[in-house]
Amino acid sequence: MIGKKTWVFADGDLPPHPEYLDEPRAHEALMVVNDGTQEAHLTVELLFEDGEPLEGLELAVAPKRVKCFRMDKAIWGSDYVIPPGQYALIVRSDVPVVAVFGRLDRREAMAYYSVAPYAE
Repeated sequence: MIGKKTWVFADGDLPPHPEYLDEPRAHEALMVVNDGTQEAHLTVELLFEDGEPLEGLELAVAPKRVKCFRMDKAIWGSDYVIPPGQYALIVRSDVPVVAVFGRLDRREAMAYYSVAPYAE
C-alpha cells in the first residue's frame, strides 16, 4: 500500500468568480488516490488567513479508486462553499492515501499546476 495518512496543502487561493461568466475562470481541486483494499475515511480542516478554521469535514474514497473534490463548489455533502481568498487544507486519513492539490486557471493562457504538499 502506498501513501501517507496526513497531508497539508498551504497554498489554496480561490479567485473571486465574476458574475458575468458562465464558467469559473479558475478552480482548485483535491485529488485523492486510495490504493488500499479498504475505504479511506478522511477528515479535512480548512485554515483561513482572516477567519476561523473549519474543522471536522469528512470525505471518503473507495478502495482502488481516485476521487476529485472541487474547491469552488459545495462539498462534503453540504451547501458550504469555500470563500474566495487564501486558505490551507489539512487532510488526515485512517489509511495511507496519496493526495494532490491542483489549480486550473482559465484565463487566455490556460495553465494547470499542482501545489507541493507536506506529508507524514
